[in-house]
Amino acid sequence: MQSAASQSTLSPRRIAVTGVLAAIAILLGWTRLGFIPVPNLSGNATIMHVPAIIGGVLEGPIVGLLVGGIFGAYSFLQATIPLFKDPLVSVLPRLFIGVTAYYSYAALKNSNESLALIVAGVVGTLTNTVLVLGMAVIRGYLPMEAIPPIIPQAIAEMIIAAVITWFVVIIWKRIETGGGGSSV
Repeated sequence: MQSAASQSTLSPRRIAVTGVLAAIAILLGWTRLGFIPVPNLSGNATIMHVPAIIGGVLEGPIVGLLVGGIFGAYSFLQATIPLFKDPLVSVLPRLFIGVTAYYSYAALKNSNESLALIVAGVVGTLTNTVLVLGMAVIRGYLPMEAIPPIIPQAIAEMIIAAVITWFVVIIWKRIETGGGGSSV
């Protein structure tokens, strides 16, 4: 694991990775590819948070925070319902997606990288879901009773994010190292 000081610097590589992953998050929203139709209250499961998870895992908590922030800002700027027109709901919770994903990955990667990637996907997704819904309840946009019907969607989002995170990071590391960079 890299030192805390090396994790807090924004190298040209980290800036580039932040830009690419933020652009992917925006593209997922703009094209609607980041929304998976589901038959529930929200109408969509999302994978728009996955670039923030991947940014945190690959480049550390600062990149995860920045990509999550750009995702949140995009969500705020594109909002069509009052819930997401509130930056405390649409932006603030998203700042923590890549940060929590990074620390969960870092805690487990030396013992089992595949498990660490899966856990990072789950933790990042839970961070998004719990903090956004929690803030929506606190701010009065949703009653507490609206949460239980969303649980199946949250589970689906966790599974999808875990699989995408695992797959993308493994491929990324193999490409970066010429084929054998992953311990998976």
